[in-house]
Amino acid sequence: MNEAAQADIGTWVFWGVVIAGLLYAVLIYNNLVTLKHQVTKSWSNIDVLLKQRHEELPKLVETCKQYMNFEQETLEKVMLARAAAQTARDRGDVKGVGAAESQMRLGLGQLFAVAENYPELKANQSFQQLQARISGLENAIADRREFYNEAVNINNVRIEQFPDVLIARGFNFGAADLLEFSATELEDPDIKSLFA
Repeated sequence: MNEAAQADIGTWVFWGVVIAGLLYAVLIYNNLVTLKHQVTKSWSNIDVLLKQRHEELPKLVETCKQYMNFEQETLEKVMLARAAAQTARDRGDVKGVGAAESQMRLGLGQLFAVAENYPELKANQSFQQLQARISGLENAIADRREFYNEAVNINNVRIEQFPDVLIARGFNFGAADLLEFSATELEDPDIKSLFA
């Protein structure tokens, strides 16, 4: 082979490597964009359920007020936690949402436990429907939370892995927060203390 042919081959190899590198960088970028949107989509699915549950709470509280004249503190806890969760959602504060939702779930647990003392309330069809609806939404939120946290975990791992970290830093792909509820969510409720 003459020198001109070797130079042509060298040029083709050089441009082949450059093009392959660029295509690989584009592939990484597109995968990171997909992961970012998976996190956003997963959060949106949770947000819809949270909004639905938050719309049901005032109805539940109003229904309970008709029967639970002496349990205003329990009702107020639920509504204060609802307001805190709404504020955190509006700010996009996932950790704040987790903390406020933990308080609201605790308040709802107390509310449903205290309702056991009011047979007329328990027999009320509106109360039964709202309790079933809120319980169903709780289960759906738990399921969606699992998907959201998985999407966040995949995103956060990928933006730290090499060579993805180079593209992630260059294009400002950031880590997302997990949606975590308090440790009290994992404990069995102390029903006896609720009636003391």
